[in-house]
Amino acid sequence: MDAEAQDSFREFVANRSSALLKTAVLLSGGDRHAGEDLLQNALIKAAGRWHRIDEPEAYVRRILYRQQISRWRLKRRGRELSVAEPPEPGTDGGSASADAELRLVMRGALARLTARQRTMLVLRYFEDLPEAEVARILGCSVGTVRSTTHRSLARLRALAPELRPLGASEAERRPSGDYPPVEVRS
Repeated sequence: MDAEAQDSFREFVANRSSALLKTAVLLSGGDRHAGEDLLQNALIKAAGRWHRIDEPEAYVRRILYRQQISRWRLKRRGRELSVAEPPEPGTDGGSASADAELRLVMRGALARLTARQRTMLVLRYFEDLPEAEVARILGCSVGTVRSTTHRSLARLRALAPELRPLGASEAERRPSGDYPPVEVRS
């Protein structure tokens, strides 16, 4: 890598590494060390091809996603993250402590999802990618993205019921057999 490419790479890392690290930590279930490893490996791969990369951030993110996919495809069951029960939500919803508690609950619940479920949720909701883009990145169908995302959200709500009021619409809060009354006009 020549001096100009090195400067460009260093500038990219300095400017974008914090945002990329957030994504990597989420992809790895809230484990900061695993997220740092994931990002470091992605940056090493990107550095080797730096002179050929047109959109560096998209390229590094794609490496992050693919590395995480490779990890959950290996089906290594040897390391399981044990977490304590999530804390009770605070009474004041707007305080910094309540926000911190919410982040802890969310991190704990995400860590208890499978890597595949976590990856789908991070791509769909944190990265705000459309279903078709997630399907392209993960190499699956749009239907698989939809069904996995739906099951992942249901599992997340089951693992952390205190999160339910935050994102659930009225229809999602209602039991599946209960439907709103329909007005019939004659």
